Amino acid sequence: MTPHAGSAPPKQTGLAHLWAATCYSAGGLVRLAREAAFRHEAMAGAGLAAVYAVMDVTAAVRLSAAILFLLLIAIEAVNTAIEEIIDRISPEISETGKHAKDLGSLAVLCLVAANSILFFYALAVQFWA
Repeated sequence: MTPHAGSAPPKQTGLAHLWAATCYSAGGLVRLAREAAFRHEAMAGAGLAAVYAVMDVTAAVRLSAAILFLLLIAIEAVNTAIEEIIDRISPEISETGKHAKDLGSLAVLCLVAANSILFFYALAVQFWA
């Protein structure tokens, strides 16, 4: 049996709920850190943050970059969750499982593209405006 099998624990409220949610999120981050894609995205994000720090861009561009990066990490987490669930409930190759994984991958790709578009916009403003 899995650790969460059986009856659900009682719902927590107030600060206990906030603490439990924080612990679950930390566990998710630890799990996500085992994914090569996340590590690549984190390194790219750190590099982009350094580049944005030295570029003469507006606060709006920096804020947009931070928001897009956090969205990328969130979608990467959802994509990883989809892959985990599909691998657990359907270890054999199925068309439905493939579609679910492909759609999760597309969501990540869309956010990588959005981050790239913003970066190239910032470069254009920096060097050609």
